[in-house]
Amino acid sequence: MASVSATIIKLGSSLKLPRGSSQASGKHSSLKMASVSRFPSLRSSSFRISCSAKPETVNKVCDLVRNQLALPPESPLTPTSKFSALGADSLDTVEIVMALEEAFNINIEEESSQNITTVQEAADMIEKLVEKKAEAA
Repeated sequence: MASVSATIIKLGSSLKLPRGSSQASGKHSSLKMASVSRFPSLRSSSFRISCSAKPETVNKVCDLVRNQLALPPESPLTPTSKFSALGADSLDTVEIVMALEEAFNINIEEESSQNITTVQEAADMIEKLVEKKAEAA
């Protein structure tokens, strides 16, 4: 099951929380609010909210990582799995990135590849690069 992340952007002057929500009950919330006025690029009439990568992308990344690290089929592999926790060293990580580039027909820049430490981060980056490539075509 893929995780979904989102940011709430406060568009009005107030926000009402449902009864029993974490702020209403005095507990801390992990949701963050931001005013659109702080982000000039969001003042346009339309903007896109994106979530985490599609489950099929995450599954394909899991399969590639499992294959690259020679993990047995029964070993647990989730979107939050860290490559280092799976036994990958820096060379393994480079090989994973190369396998992802080949499988998805993309090019991951070296600076970006250093930020990929989990299956989910890899899947999210792949989707962004695939989308950019489609827009450029």
